[in-house]
Amino acid sequence: MEFDLDQLSRHPDVEAPNLHAVDAADRLILDEAADVAPDAAAGGLVVIGDAYGALTLGAAARWDARGIRTHQDALVGERALAANAARAGLGDAYRSLGLGAELLQDARLVLLRLPRSLDALDEIAEAVARWAPPDVAVVAGGMVKHMTVAMNEVLRRRFARLDVTHARQKARVLIARDLRDDVQGGSAPDAAAEGRDADSPWTLSRPPAAAAWPKTRLDPATGLTVVAHGAAFAGPTVDIGTRFLLPLLTDAVPDARDIVDLGCGTGVIATFLARARPAARILATDQSAAAVASARLTAAANGVGITVTRDDGLASVPDASADLIVLNPPFHIGAAVHTGIALRLFADAARVLRPGGELWCVWNSHLQYRPHLQRLVGPTRQIARNSTFTVTASTHR
Repeated sequence: MEFDLDQLSRHPDVEAPNLHAVDAADRLILDEAADVAPDAAAGGLVVIGDAYGALTLGAAARWDARGIRTHQDALVGERALAANAARAGLGDAYRSLGLGAELLQDARLVLLRLPRSLDALDEIAEAVARWAPPDVAVVAGGMVKHMTVAMNEVLRRRFARLDVTHARQKARVLIARDLRDDVQGGSAPDAAAEGRDADSPWTLSRPPAAAAWPKTRLDPATGLTVVAHGAAFAGPTVDIGTRFLLPLLTDAVPDARDIVDLGCGTGVIATFLARARPAARILATDQSAAAVASARLTAAANGVGITVTRDDGLASVPDASADLIVLNPPFHIGAAVHTGIALRLFADAARVLRPGGELWCVWNSHLQYRPHLQRLVGPTRQIARNSTFTVTASTHR
């Protein structure tokens, strides 16, 4: 069927003239995979890292592929794909799954949009090696400016053959084949035994002992044990912005009953607050499946009870339901530096805070978020500042 990739929308993600739903890397992946695609069209096709649906829907339209299994870490990507698929009449062509056995068993072809993080790529490669058959082919691509030679080495650790295509329109593709004998094998995990819901967006919430992911590390300065999947920001460490913020939180609305860690990542802030304030109800949210799985594991590793949900900002959280929200906002959307996502999170926080509640935020000082916080949330005061970061508290009007 005819399908114009340029008609794809990023919604509900941030939209702007310099932010696109499809690019040259998506097109090159589809073109380079064409020779393998016919063998995978009937249920053997897997897509990982599809931003807004270009790979999934492009494959469905070009090759009449059905039963496509797709994994996207970002919730907004899942929702954009669903909306784009509905408009194209391809809603029945795919299903969204976690990164695990159900996604990869019997896969003949994997279309992979290369993540910028080597750790994320390593966990994806590990999952393919664990669950996919030995003859699986992985067609992985990205824009050249975001690719490194180290990506080749990550794939070579698990595949005996790696071919590198010529660049086209500043995009390039890596084709990995022939899984190494010493990295293959795995059996489907049992949801109940792993302490997760059967429909969890992350299949390997507690992987087999032989798996390299998730990784666990004790942070001596905070005493926290941090657990991270490959795609989680900062990995099993405490990032420097959060490290600056944590000791200041002692003074953040001391009598808060309901606290939200917005964009929780590995759950360091939520876990720190749960340990310091055992009587408080603490909710941690993130749109990343890897972050949500990591935050649950971090909380469990530190023996604290928090609620962790995968959400687009605070979309599922009721109005005026929190006394304190803590945020270390991202300032990238994909590879682009853009304030759109931070502004959306500020507005979400304003809606969810009770009158007089506060948003405590740590941000790179050069971003100058204070006027936006003042406008969207309320009166904003500076709590601390160093050479890189500013910590502010904004009181909801």
